[in-house]
Amino acid sequence: MTQESMHYDLVIVGAGPAGLSAAIRYAQLCREANQEPRICVLEKGATVGAHIISGAVFEVRALNELLPDWRTLNAPIETAVTQDEFLLLTTKRAWSLPTPPQMKNHGNYIISLELLCQWLGQQAENLGIEIYPGFPAAEILFNEKNEVIGVATGSLGKDKNGEPKANFQPGMHIFAKQTLFAEGCRGSLSKQLIERFALRAPKQIQTYGLGIKEIWEIKPENHQLGKVTHTIGWPLDNQTYGGSFIYHWGKNLLSIGFVVGLDYSNPYLDPYQEFQRFKHHPHIASMLTDGQCISYGARAINEGGWQSIPKLTFPGGMLIGCSAGFLNVPKIKGSHTAMKSGMLAAESVFENLKIDPSTKEISHYQQRIQKSWIKKELYTARNIRPAFRAGLWAGLTYAALDTYIFRGRAPWTFSHHADHNALKLAKNCQPINYPKPDGKISFDKMTSVSRTNVFHEENQVVHLVLKDPSVAIKINWQQYAGPEQRYCPAGVYEFVEDEHHQKRLQINAQNCIHCKTCDIKDPTQNITWIPPEGGGGPNYSNM
Repeated sequence: MTQESMHYDLVIVGAGPAGLSAAIRYAQLCREANQEPRICVLEKGATVGAHIISGAVFEVRALNELLPDWRTLNAPIETAVTQDEFLLLTTKRAWSLPTPPQMKNHGNYIISLELLCQWLGQQAENLGIEIYPGFPAAEILFNEKNEVIGVATGSLGKDKNGEPKANFQPGMHIFAKQTLFAEGCRGSLSKQLIERFALRAPKQIQTYGLGIKEIWEIKPENHQLGKVTHTIGWPLDNQTYGGSFIYHWGKNLLSIGFVVGLDYSNPYLDPYQEFQRFKHHPHIASMLTDGQCISYGARAINEGGWQSIPKLTFPGGMLIGCSAGFLNVPKIKGSHTAMKSGMLAAESVFENLKIDPSTKEISHYQQRIQKSWIKKELYTARNIRPAFRAGLWAGLTYAALDTYIFRGRAPWTFSHHADHNALKLAKNCQPINYPKPDGKISFDKMTSVSRTNVFHEENQVVHLVLKDPSVAIKINWQQYAGPEQRYCPAGVYEFVEDEHHQKRLQINAQNCIHCKTCDIKDPTQNITWIPPEGGGGPNYSNM
């Protein structure tokens, strides 16, 4: 069967905030120059926004630059933040702490990032941009000079053994003068590019957290429109980084979630169960009583900060958004920096194609980042997250020192360590006894997974690949007590006995909600996440 192809000036992989902002900015520049934009955006989700999940308190700075008239264009940005609260939780109490400057949200909004991306997609299409949801970029295309020349979409209609079925359709080659990778945190193609072009220096280790989120419809008397609460402390111990977010927005809606740093050391820790336990704290449970959980999701997030951002350019393309890692961890925000990075990349591409289209690596994109407000914001925040490796109290003490005394300009920069190296052997750790869910405030994993609307065609190539299946038993199970069955927030990994009463790892790929935690936290780095067939995965609502 013939491999079809399409040609564009610019191809963008991922229809998130960064990718859509890049597309819109490039189209704006084309219109200003009386040119027709030739842009294609590929999105692995069934619809734009289907895989988007974030807290989210949104800073409008980048959007003001990109689409200054967003209010008159009916952007889904309505709930202004009215109050900030920062709490330290103990087993039964909630102690109020001064809100750190980075976490003050005057002028910000509580939103659904999914709805914002849907709206950005509409603005992009109004500018003539072609967006193809349900078409994941599965392969990077190179020429004989090792330059990126585009991507290939994944084939459809292969069975579990990789053999073509009756409905088989080969992927399409999408060629471009420049390709922007906006896949989000731990993007599968971005990961390959970083390795192939050695974009990350030895000390530029990226570190991650797992964010788990639910949306509740709560009783009107418990709703405080515009209130933003963050907590630290219980149920995590003092050596485990993490905390919660609680955002009141919309009509009696509550976004509640929990983030656990993936550099935790106890293999028995289960981030999902920590979240369920957290909701039973007296201060939290009182908000949820007689409410209804209507949506669930999870996603890995970058926590490395400025010192973890790799080289952003390579021949034929660039990394933008969370593919590069522009999250401001103390601020707990990354959408505005992701959008700005996409806008700067688009401006760099347009300028290059106008002045010198023969130049394949557009290095001045990196220079634009260095000169932008992205660097100023991320550089001053760079040492706060790694300081918490010394524990909660040491981290808080250093954060205050760095913020109020050094003002983010200390003459040192802390480094990170790889999350998969942080786990201790099971024999050196205590199992954690998590309470059973009550079905009202806390839920089992499969009940939560049902709220993601996840779907994968059953008879397809499994998109979670083990480099060596024997490692799962010989090392992960025997030495680490099978941590993948706990760090996965969707019940994908399950250790079962075969007919000979021997343990084996069962992969329930149909449950996968594309959080990428397994690709990050697996202690042997034996698991590789690849895109499934187009449109597979969660189909989030209001996330």
